[in-house]
Amino acid sequence: MTRSTINYQLSTIPRMRQTTYDVVLYGASGFVGQQTVRYFAEHTQPGEVRWAIAGRDRQKLESVMAQVGVDVDILVADSQDRAAIDAIGSQTRVVLNTAGPFGVYGDEIVAACVRHQTHYVDITGETPWVRDLIDRHHTQAAADGTRIIPCCGFDSVPSDLGAYLVVRYLQQERGVDCQQVKAYYQAAGGFNGGTLASGLDLYDRGQLERVTNPFLLNPPESVPTDLERHRDPITPQFDGDVETWTAPFFMGPVNTRIVRRSWALFDRWQESYGADFGYQEYLKFDPQWGWLPAAAMVGGLALIAGAIQVPPLRALLLKGMPQPGTGPTEQAMNEGWFRCELLGWGSDGSRVRGLIADVGDPGNRATVKFVCESALGLVLDFDRLPGGIERGGVLTPATGLGAVLVARLRAAGMRIEVESVEPQTID
Repeated sequence: MTRSTINYQLSTIPRMRQTTYDVVLYGASGFVGQQTVRYFAEHTQPGEVRWAIAGRDRQKLESVMAQVGVDVDILVADSQDRAAIDAIGSQTRVVLNTAGPFGVYGDEIVAACVRHQTHYVDITGETPWVRDLIDRHHTQAAADGTRIIPCCGFDSVPSDLGAYLVVRYLQQERGVDCQQVKAYYQAAGGFNGGTLASGLDLYDRGQLERVTNPFLLNPPESVPTDLERHRDPITPQFDGDVETWTAPFFMGPVNTRIVRRSWALFDRWQESYGADFGYQEYLKFDPQWGWLPAAAMVGGLALIAGAIQVPPLRALLLKGMPQPGTGPTEQAMNEGWFRCELLGWGSDGSRVRGLIADVGDPGNRATVKFVCESALGLVLDFDRLPGGIERGGVLTPATGLGAVLVARLRAAGMRIEVESVEPQTID
């Protein structure tokens, strides 16, 4: 294998408007929200970033501030109170939102950000809601240069940045477009109640049919006629490219849609990944007896999906699940980890490998790092963001943050690599 550094052209654009705050952390009293407060307290220097915390319960916000040991402003606003949310949107450059389900609590927050040309990041994985944001706000946000960037957590930063890096490596180092990227996940961690609540909300609001659309987030003109190669995998299989068993990744129906939106937007801006680009992702298991956990994973997910549709079984299932506002213990979050390995194929048959990996529970520790560094990048590296002042709209991590977020995550200790695969190592 040979390794090379990727160089990027980064645009210089004017600084953002002057406001009282640089970042407001909305939902700061929730399980993930509390962790964002701690991250900002530990990873920003005094006077570097003007930040505040926000939510609907002052007492809970004061408790979080006392637990973390910080003294910042508290802004109180119910997410359904348009006037109160407008007051927040008008006072800050960036809103970082962790209050889900986002399809229930996020509409007014994003609308206020668009009205006040305030940039926005969150940790949603609710693709139907993101589709609604595109329909309502993309045109105006694009015209104003406002970056609305959902899915900046474990959904879907590793997938989106990983595919972006592999594609650009092939183009810049090999001089060829990319035909396909496959991502393979391995992880250890736990769920928090907010993530489960968001998933159940999608089911309760009848959104599952939309979730299955592989090009839900794409502009209509970018949807290919051949949809079959882009369908979500549904069975375990032995994958000869990695010589082990794989199963469908339960976050694939979120991540693949974000990657495909990045592909479509870059193509619109004449920064194409390639005319026939394809992306899929999987859970990867160790070779020995790998078929067994792969089959168990598929079977388990099918049982859970069935149980949710039967009220008595759903109630029984939820008794053992974390409730909203709760999640794994500190020890469990610290002991978690994830690996996202990527394989990319160039139009000339060449291969590239990528890796994004870190320690810490992916749904909490990694998610917090992803979304906080996304918000900090919008503030501290705004003049180096990709696309220049004209780039706005409902974007993705790759299209809205790109190499800036890659650099910030590396500086924060995340392992991010891209390297060529020599021909003799392929067999």
